[in-house]
Amino acid sequence: MADFVFNDDNFNVAALGSKIPALVDCYADWCGPCKVMAPYIDEVAEEYAGKVLVGKLDVDANPQIAEMYGIQSIPTLLYIKNGEVVDRTVGIQSKDKIQDKLDALSA
Repeated sequence: MADFVFNDDNFNVAALGSKIPALVDCYADWCGPCKVMAPYIDEVAEEYAGKVLVGKLDVDANPQIAEMYGIQSIPTLLYIKNGEVVDRTVGIQSKDKIQDKLDALSA
């Protein structure tokens, strides 16, 4: 399971303030493509434990962050390093693509 649950209240400290890179899976419970990607997110969370903070952000429950980052389609993955979103993907991504981006982020 993903390391962390991000929300409007903890996002700035937890994701942007993380000492290691962060991957934020922006999703909603009703989203079919989000459910397809959930196992990939869980797997990379386990594989990158201690190297990347992997967490989920429910966009329905946390509209402030979704609006701040202009998230209009889900799933959206935000890749954060040194307090900034350095990359993002929208739609279903393969586990390999996610790992490639995480490897570049942690380099």
